[in-house]
Amino acid sequence: MTEQLPHIPSEVYLGFLGRTIEIHWNYHAILMFGIWIVLVPFCISVIRYCKPKPTEYGLHRKVAIRHAEWWWFNVHKYGLYLAVILSLCGLVVALVVSKGISGSVHSMLGLMTILLGCLQILTGMLRGTHGGKYYNNADLNDPSTWRGDHYDRTVRRRLFEAYHKTSGMFTLFCAVGAVGSGLMQYPMPVLAALLFLIPLAFLAAWVILEYHERRYDGYRAAHGYSMEHPYNKDREFL
Repeated sequence: MTEQLPHIPSEVYLGFLGRTIEIHWNYHAILMFGIWIVLVPFCISVIRYCKPKPTEYGLHRKVAIRHAEWWWFNVHKYGLYLAVILSLCGLVVALVVSKGISGSVHSMLGLMTILLGCLQILTGMLRGTHGGKYYNNADLNDPSTWRGDHYDRTVRRRLFEAYHKTSGMFTLFCAVGAVGSGLMQYPMPVLAALLFLIPLAFLAAWVILEYHERRYDGYRAAHGYSMEHPYNKDREFL
């Protein structure tokens, strides 16, 4: 059961339909909760803890959804695409039925979360090329075919990672605030309880995975642990 506050509209007239429809805010709450408290942390967890154990030569086949060894990257990438698309749908519905931005803490945090989520997708598209000595169609005898922003750790790639990883955690922080403030406006006791329990479950999983040292280095997982690779040389004593 929910106790809806008086200032929250319970129905809206849609001119293009020529009728008034009842608003079910619990659907919006469940959707946004599922996206930002379950799906997004799961996608972050997958890329952080599910990378394959580094080998000498890394992963050879092209980064693509059809290649199983890149499943952890694809879950992260396309899972976040789905999260942002569904969030935009939820935002549009909320703006239509509320007839604009309410200016509440929830609306501001929600808009900030979705904007940052969109920026995550856009910056992900600017991460640069992959490259690698043993990657895809590289020629072992021609170093010019090894070049790539990821393999060479170019300024572009370093800027991307600095922003993408840091902003991703900040986006999640904003999302928790948006969901929490939303549940204060439109109380749903079950979701409120899950808002505490699910993060604790993720915390427990992260602690266990850290204990088992499953947070493998992304560069070494992709390109190999050999010291012949440029970024491995740069971190020789790390």
